[in-house]
Amino acid sequence: MPNHSAKDIRNILILGHSGCGKTSLAEALLFNAGAIPKMGSVDDRTSVSDYNEDERERMCSISTSLLSFGWAGKRLNLLDTPGYIDFIGETIGGLRAADSVLIVVNSTAGIEIGTERAWKLSSEKGIPVVIFINKLDKEHADFEKCIKAIKKKFGTKAAVVNYPVGRESSFSAVVDIMSPENIASLSGDDAKAAARVSYESLCESVAESNDALLEKYLEKGELTGEELKSNFKKGLLEGKVVPILSGSSTKNKGVKELLDFLINQMPSPLDVPPPQGANAESGEAINIEPKPEAPFSGLVFKTLSDPYLGQISMLRIFSGRLASNTGFYNVSKRAKEKIGQLFSLIGKSQSPVEAAFAGDIVCVAKLKETVTGDSLSDEKANIKFADINFPDPALSFAIKPKTRQDEDKISNALHKLTAEDPTFKPVRDEQTKELVASGMGDMHINIMINRMKQRYGVQVDIGTPKVAYKETITANAESQYRHKKQTGGAGQFAEVWMRVEPLPRGSGFEFVDDVVGGAIPKPFVVSCEKGVKAALASGALAGYPVVDVRAVVYDGKTHPVDSKDIAFQTAARHAFKESFLKAKPVLLEPIMNVDVIVPDEFMGDITGSLNSRRGRIMGMEPGDGVQMIRAQVPLEEMYKYVNELKSITGGRGTYSMTFSHHEVVPSNLAQAIAEKAKAAHQEEKEE
Repeated sequence: MPNHSAKDIRNILILGHSGCGKTSLAEALLFNAGAIPKMGSVDDRTSVSDYNEDERERMCSISTSLLSFGWAGKRLNLLDTPGYIDFIGETIGGLRAADSVLIVVNSTAGIEIGTERAWKLSSEKGIPVVIFINKLDKEHADFEKCIKAIKKKFGTKAAVVNYPVGRESSFSAVVDIMSPENIASLSGDDAKAAARVSYESLCESVAESNDALLEKYLEKGELTGEELKSNFKKGLLEGKVVPILSGSSTKNKGVKELLDFLINQMPSPLDVPPPQGANAESGEAINIEPKPEAPFSGLVFKTLSDPYLGQISMLRIFSGRLASNTGFYNVSKRAKEKIGQLFSLIGKSQSPVEAAFAGDIVCVAKLKETVTGDSLSDEKANIKFADINFPDPALSFAIKPKTRQDEDKISNALHKLTAEDPTFKPVRDEQTKELVASGMGDMHINIMINRMKQRYGVQVDIGTPKVAYKETITANAESQYRHKKQTGGAGQFAEVWMRVEPLPRGSGFEFVDDVVGGAIPKPFVVSCEKGVKAALASGALAGYPVVDVRAVVYDGKTHPVDSKDIAFQTAARHAFKESFLKAKPVLLEPIMNVDVIVPDEFMGDITGSLNSRRGRIMGMEPGDGVQMIRAQVPLEEMYKYVNELKSITGGRGTYSMTFSHHEVVPSNLAQAIAEKAKAAHQEEKEE
């Protein structure tokens, strides 16, 4: 593929609700540009973008696909993303590489949850947006209703650029109303009147980007087609106009017009502000210039796993140039990387690239240190970009390898899956000894488990993770324990007098030597401390770790021959357990800080839902049509909450949580938890 300068490159992220036809539209764009000989189909499992087995099986996108191709002397890098909320990480990563966004709307469904999410994310980044109303050939397609919904939701700056001819089965073409003379070619007075209103709305939006043009528009009430076209891009870049195009991707209607629009009107890397860089050592800000002669800098925004090539890194070059068979400095890892052949992708098809320049998106395989989110640079420049803030996982499962062979392979499989998708996070819980995999939802976790099996031959059983409970005491207590063992040969003797006291939450453990008069020699006091620390690992109440306790050894007895280290460890361990059971022990459970963001209309339902999960509402913060509810909820109640939140809000609610503190488990629940834990420990012993 020939090299292109930054002014001839278009980096466009395709967003929209699942099922709106993003992948079909990408397929049609490729076909109209001559990049593929014929259009594939999602339904027939032949689309270029959805090439993974799990994508074809489910007939939906799961990973971001890069589609790089040329058209009319320009280079387009389209990033086709999944529509399901479970794969929001793909969108977050893609936004760091794109200069503009194409939002696809299903004309039969109108504004859906995924549409709103796409708009919100695009607005937060502040990049130009174009909307494509798709599936106008389908039954119940309603173009006018879609336009009204878009304007109501996204504002009057959303303006129609081309108007459909015919409806549903009679839909045949689109007419460019940026040339007002074309309106006369529409059939029917209603269509002409509606198109005229759309043209006036478009003129008003564009005029707002230029004071002189606005004055003329207010004076004359309209703009000429030439005035509109010559000022259109400025309005688009400033966010004063959001163009709406329309068509049918499967019927290939309106797609050629969209392709021309993307080339002629959407911004190049030179038209949008480059990301802010900083020197990794000093933190000093560095102005990034998208010029080939500038020092090389880039960001890895997506990692793929190819069965033949291994790991493939997609990177956006922000400045300088990168040539095949050279290398770069990974600023995030502080490591040098050698690279082989650079290449571009159309789905899974690769085209070699000898060199890539500022503004472009390119791929490289088999990097040793580099993962998604890493900043790349010339070593001297040492340019670091802001990290990609992927959302925290919302759902967790315990996973257990089915066989010893699976156990041997699981670490490598999890490493590769995590490199490909940073929102999938496996962690081994040190207390419960479980491997816990966390993701964005049921579908996300199931996809990862399936990939583990299909790609890496690892099979696992999944279940709800164990909660990492802890034990503590609420009162002072003391006990005396004598350990005496005479079974032939050397005996064992130790007597320990111990007192236990509760400590403030979060204090941990404290050991106090309060022995006077040498009743227990100092070396054996150390042995007592070892014995107590051994007892902390498994509490006497339910076998959970013990925290926030002070153990005071204040007296004891020794034997001149039989007293030894192991005897005092044993005596101290038993003395501690006896004291612990007398000191009104309780179970502690982890409490999480939970932030739930939901549309205003669901606030009552969500507060009720959190209360039913033993949550405490700590406060609320209003936003633009949404509320953030801050609450504290026991972790035990949050493992499946993502499913309930989706059900209540229709998928429009999101939440995040972080650990806050430990609290005493209510007595009506503690007994059942303790009995269950004891039964589990007994089963482990029997095994």
